Amino acid sequence: MSSTAIRSRSAGVSGHLVVALVALAVVLGFALVIAPRTLAANDSADFSDENALREAFRKAFAEYWASGSGDFPASLQHTVDYWFRYHIAKAVIAALLLIVLAALAVLLWKAFLRAGGLGAGVNAALATAGTFVTLLAVFALLTVMANIQGIASPFASLLPMLPVGDYGGAYAGIIGQIRRALAGSETTPALRVMIDDFGRYHVAMAVIAGTVAVIFAVAGALCLRAFARTAKSERRTRRVLATFGALAILSTATTITLAVVNTATAADSAPALAAFFNGGW
Repeated sequence: MSSTAIRSRSAGVSGHLVVALVALAVVLGFALVIAPRTLAANDSADFSDENALREAFRKAFAEYWASGSGDFPASLQHTVDYWFRYHIAKAVIAALLLIVLAALAVLLWKAFLRAGGLGAGVNAALATAGTFVTLLAVFALLTVMANIQGIASPFASLLPMLPVGDYGGAYAGIIGQIRRALAGSETTPALRVMIDDFGRYHVAMAVIAGTVAVIFAVAGALCLRAFARTAKSERRTRRVLATFGALAILSTATTITLAVVNTATAADSAPALAAFFNGGW
């Protein structure tokens, strides 16, 4: 039996399970980048890359704004529908990746707690791997959050593709008209749809962030309770529990702040939309 296998077994790590989870995480990571565009495409909307999507949205948006109507023209509806499907695909893949990374992180940190007698090298490797996978899991969580927000309001999530900072570009006249309309007292049907959708976009993130804040708060409380119940002789376990408890509390505060900011924006979305079109968002 190899020394690596002996160390893995002594640390309570199933080498086959670790390899399987790592392989699955790699596959899902590639899928997260590649698959959503393919899954979202259909006969009405199939964009070769982000530049093609951006250009199609800009042209469709110009048509929409010129119409003055609150109803999307077919070109814009196809683009928004594509973006909706894209976010669904990406959210599902990111959620699966989050589950895999969370399972792998738990496995690695449990192994770290059991590896006290296996030497500094093994301990450092497990701690480094556990930290790296945990950070990847946080990234996957943020990806899930962002894409759920995109599902809730795909039109508003497309707005950053407009050239709001390109004052001399082909769309400068349209952007200028929108700025003036937002600064005035009259609201066209098209502008009302934009304001409402922009508000819905921020409501979605407020709800998402609030939900995640509750999860972090519960996780932090569980970690700190486990810390309090762990014998002082178990220093390694207490350090890990205290660290994760503190990080969970910090994450709770961060997500609560995110929820509050988005709630405030949603409550009065017109000024926030004006700030966006003036390059301040």
